[in-house]
Amino acid sequence: MEQYYRGRRLSFPKRTSELIALMALSTTFFLYIHTRDLHSKLREMEIKIQPVSMISSNQLILGDSGPAEPTGVKATMKLLESTGQMSTLQPALLNNTRKAEVDLIFFNRVPKVGSQTLMELMRRLSIRNDFGFHQDMVQRVETIRLSPEDQAILAALISSYDPPAVYIKHVCFTNVSNFGLPEPIYINLVRDPVERVISWYYYVRAPWYYVERKIAFPDIPLPDPKWLKKDFEECVLSGDRECKYLRGEIREGIGDHRRQSMFFCGHHPECLPFNTQGALERAKRAVEQNYAVVGVLEDLNTTLTVFERYIPRFFEGASDLYWNEISRYNPINKNNFKPPVSEEVKNMVRKNFTKEIEFYEFCKQRLHKQYLALKLPDLVT
Repeated sequence: MEQYYRGRRLSFPKRTSELIALMALSTTFFLYIHTRDLHSKLREMEIKIQPVSMISSNQLILGDSGPAEPTGVKATMKLLESTGQMSTLQPALLNNTRKAEVDLIFFNRVPKVGSQTLMELMRRLSIRNDFGFHQDMVQRVETIRLSPEDQAILAALISSYDPPAVYIKHVCFTNVSNFGLPEPIYINLVRDPVERVISWYYYVRAPWYYVERKIAFPDIPLPDPKWLKKDFEECVLSGDRECKYLRGEIREGIGDHRRQSMFFCGHHPECLPFNTQGALERAKRAVEQNYAVVGVLEDLNTTLTVFERYIPRFFEGASDLYWNEISRYNPINKNNFKPPVSEEVKNMVRKNFTKEIEFYEFCKQRLHKQYLALKLPDLVT
């Protein structure tokens, strides 16, 4: 009998085996990240106890270095005052909401810019402010560039919802009015492009990401453990194909999440090459001519104020709801598996993100102009 049990093979259902394998991968990756984070903290402590003369030029020393230059809204205000533009700012001229022909918001959200948080905020606001809330289903493969036929289908879908309503989807800018349908209200968010690409790199390697994908699509294969454990700094420094950001390079389809400007540039072939002037100009033009508000993740106070004042039908009470409910009790999509990345490596990446950085700064300055045009009492210096 003992030999019978010894020679007998225990069989497990395929999904159970895959779940066990996924849990093992998750545990391995967690231990790797924990060790990586601990090493970084120890390195920071080592730098702090070194004499100043021993700290290299690549290590930042915090301290007094003279009067700080104005940043954010104040920097934009200083620039506009110096060029005589401050007195000419008018909210009506900076608000594309007036161009909308129907009370529908189209939020073609960029990944890893805080769009999940804004989506949750809008879901709660839809209850408070009485408007319809609609979002695209989770896709097995998220296609952001569409054929003209699929663009027409998307435009018809957006227009099919009874106003007031919002529709949310990961997709490149689609001009609904080009298909003979009423112009909606376009909104979006942006984020520092290098921080965003790092966030995306670790997001698609997070254990919970694959658990969620496996539950939704049981037949998708598990990733290679070596790929899961690949560190961003090592990826950049080793010249790995995944972390090469080459000007003019084209990566069609779901694989190209390097830049956020594509979500504003649209579906034109000129939008495909990475970090090019043509794609940049198209993206800027779409923001200037079509988007009511493009918020900035790093400047949420300004973003929420502009949303409230320029699109009040949908965003009334947004600041109160965000700061008193969502940010306090519901942190969304926070990735604790993302280790710190050195400024040295970030600066290496920034050299190849020049057009993406220019687009980000353009959106940030436009948001600040919209805010300053409101001439709120707290803007008085």
